[in-house]
Amino acid sequence: MHLTIRYPLLPKARSLGTSLVMDAFGIAMDTGDHVVCENLELKLEPAQRVLFTGPSGSGKSSLLQAVVKELRSDHQHTLIDIHELPLPQQPLVDALPLSVKAGLDLLAACGLSEAQLLLRTPSELSEGQRYRFRLALGLALLQQRPPHTQGWLIADEFTATLDRTLAQVLAYNLSKLAERQQIGCLLATTHYDIAADLAPDVLVQPDLDGIIHVDYVEKQPGRRRISFFPTVSTGRAPVLTGPTSPVGTIAATRSASSNGSTSSGTAHAPSASASSRHPLVPCDFATSTSASPVGAVRSPSRS
Repeated sequence: MHLTIRYPLLPKARSLGTSLVMDAFGIAMDTGDHVVCENLELKLEPAQRVLFTGPSGSGKSSLLQAVVKELRSDHQHTLIDIHELPLPQQPLVDALPLSVKAGLDLLAACGLSEAQLLLRTPSELSEGQRYRFRLALGLALLQQRPPHTQGWLIADEFTATLDRTLAQVLAYNLSKLAERQQIGCLLATTHYDIAADLAPDVLVQPDLDGIIHVDYVEKQPGRRRISFFPTVSTGRAPVLTGPTSPVGTIAATRSASSNGSTSSGTAHAPSASASSRHPLVPCDFATSTSASPVGAVRSPSRS
């Protein structure tokens, strides 16, 4: 798809204040529009994870909404913006259009596995908890999409209200869920720290100078380090064990050290930890970067 985004620079109504601003900054009545991008080519495939990230005011949300508008013009796509979802007035355990078991698994992957949360309605949750429920609800609804349509989950300000470790856990879990269910993701955020765990297929980075960097990520076989799961002294991360039901604590055992001794313990996982039914299996990915001015995107480099 090709995107062109322009905003009128002149005010809709003249006033003393707007005239003073225009005079101070040298803006004339024949000044053109503010251009975010001009004929920007963006190649998207079904079920891709697309991340728009950059500083506030760089145009990432505008780019996200332009892509959404293009996809909505094609009836082969089902798009769900989590911010537009009405919140049900039911306890979380009953609020998803899934079986109880499937709903609990999905809620646990989105960091809502504690009993005191599962028994509360969305209106009783904190802002961060409500955000995570919206993600779970959007994923659940996309599982019910009409056959032969491509599902896309839309989330602006992705993980902005969460602490950073929890944001990284949620990004990793969303990446695995979306890949398993063949759901595309259109996400925008100022926080680049979630990129490694999200492992996006397309990374779009506008900056404040009018340059848009588009990176098409080529996945590589192998293991990818999980940023929120630090390695132990042996250089190997603990192996998750324990019950398959969504719980707040996951048992972890360390692999044998170089001297042959072993150690074990209990690790309290972040509240967005994945259910041990779907263990966190690291996989590697590499990014081929390209920087391009507005309106031109270089082709991805392939190894």
